[in-house]
Amino acid sequence: MLPERPRTPDRPRMPALTDAECEVIDHYLAVVDLLARINPARGTGHTYTGLRAAQSLATEARALLAALELMWSRGERELHVATLTQALRALDGERRAARVTIPSGPGASGAA
Repeated sequence: MLPERPRTPDRPRMPALTDAECEVIDHYLAVVDLLARINPARGTGHTYTGLRAAQSLATEARALLAALELMWSRGERELHVATLTQALRALDGERRAARVTIPSGPGASGAA
């Protein structure tokens, strides 16, 4: 049995999720990460980076759609918002989603 590893105090514990909820979270965060790579306000200035991210975005969006369709077909009509929010926080979703926004200030850089 492995010893309990100390958690960092700034991140919550990962909640128990169904396989479909895991898929939703994984593909949602993948979409967020790809949008951040495409974001011209935070990017590297290279078109190729944005092109590759945009190509992958379509694949991840389809996978996210498939996960949500699976939940719907199983009769799951509501997302467990508090649980999924906790999972997003545990996976650093706030920092990752912030990279999709436009930086504040006229001299803000793309490094996030």
